[in-house]
This record gives sequence, C-alpha cells and structure tokens, in this order.
Amino acid sequence: QVKLVQSGGGTAQPGGSLRLSCAAIGRIDSINDVKWYRLAPGKERELIATITRGGIANYRDSVKGRFTASRDNAKNTLYLQMDRLKPEDTAMYYCYADIVLIVSFRKDEYPFWGQGTQVTVDV
Repeated sequence: QVKLVQSGGGTAQPGGSLRLSCAAIGRIDSINDVKWYRLAPGKERELIATITRGGIANYRDSVKGRFTASRDNAKNTLYLQMDRLKPEDTAMYYCYADIVLIVSFRKDEYPFWGQGTQVTVDV
C-alpha cells in the first residue's frame, strides 16, 4: 500500500526553524509535482509551496524567503525547511504529491496526501 508519511513539525519560538519531511512509502515508480499546504483554525487552506520533479520551487508570498521546499528523488522524500518562523505560520501542514504507480504494467499518476503535522510558533 502506498502512502505519504509526514514527520517533523512541533513547536518553535518566533524566529526559529522547523523542518518537515514527507516520505512516500510503498512501491512507487516516481513522484511528480509536490505541493505543501497549511490549514489554520478559522482560515482557508493555503497552498504555500510547490516543487516540480526537477526541483523548481515556487512559494506563496507570505513564506517566500523563509521557507524552502526540496526533494530527494532517490529516497522518495520531500522536505519543507521553515526558517524565521512567525506566529502566523501556526497551522496544520500537509504534503500532497502526484505519484506514479505501475499497475498491470501501466504507469498512471495518482494523488496522495500526507496525514498532516502540526506546527506551532509561540513564545
């Protein structure tokens, strides 16, 4: 069974750093585009970063220059490095990936979500 398993997160002080990981578990062919979202209480879900298979990343303005998305294709693992954290970064963070599976000798792309991980920025 294929799934995305998130780790990392937790609590940090303002100005601190945290790193999220998102690992694809199971038999997969490859991972295409990856997106990182966050959901804060009372707010709508935000797309904060995307990273292509080739490693080209784009960011929401509010995290640009502070967050860095990366990936290790050999390990099927995605990362979100979060620096200079602010209280408004407090949210549940989710990874999303388009994963290529081989089913009956055919390659197809399927959407997968991580289980989410809480990030809290507080003094």
